[in-house]
Amino acid sequence: MKYWLLKSEPDAWSWNDQVKEKASMWDGVRNYQARNNLKNMKRDDLCFFYHSVTEKSVVGIVKVVKEHYPDPTDKTERFVVVDVKATKKLKRPVSLEQIKNNKKLKNIALVKQSRLSVMPIKEAEWNEIIKMSSI
Repeated sequence: MKYWLLKSEPDAWSWNDQVKEKASMWDGVRNYQARNNLKNMKRDDLCFFYHSVTEKSVVGIVKVVKEHYPDPTDKTERFVVVDVKATKKLKRPVSLEQIKNNKKLKNIALVKQSRLSVMPIKEAEWNEIIKMSSI
C-alpha cells in the first residue's frame, strides 16, 4: 500500500462534500506530474484529504476504490481520475504551519512542491501526520 495527499479547495469540493458523496471521482487534475501520481495509485491506497487555499490543513483520509481511468471532464483525453471514498475524519486538522514546523516533515512534498495537487507521502510522513492529528 502507498500513501498520498490530495488537495482540494473547500469552496469547490470539501471534506463534507466527500463524506456526503461517499465514493466519488477525483477529477479536474491538469498537471502532468499530478496525473502520473494518479496513475500510480492502486486500489486501497490511502490519501490525506487536504483543504487548500483558505484552511491549508489535512482534515481527513480517503481510500482509493477505483484505479485510474480517463477523466470525463478532460476534452484533450490526456488526464485521468481515480475514485476515492471517505474513510475517516482526523481527530484534529493538521495545518500546513504545523507540518512546516515539524522537523520530521521537512522534506514532505507538501512543503517542497506546494503547488502540486496530488502527491506521494512516505509512510513515516503519514504516520507523523496521524500522530499530530491525535495530540
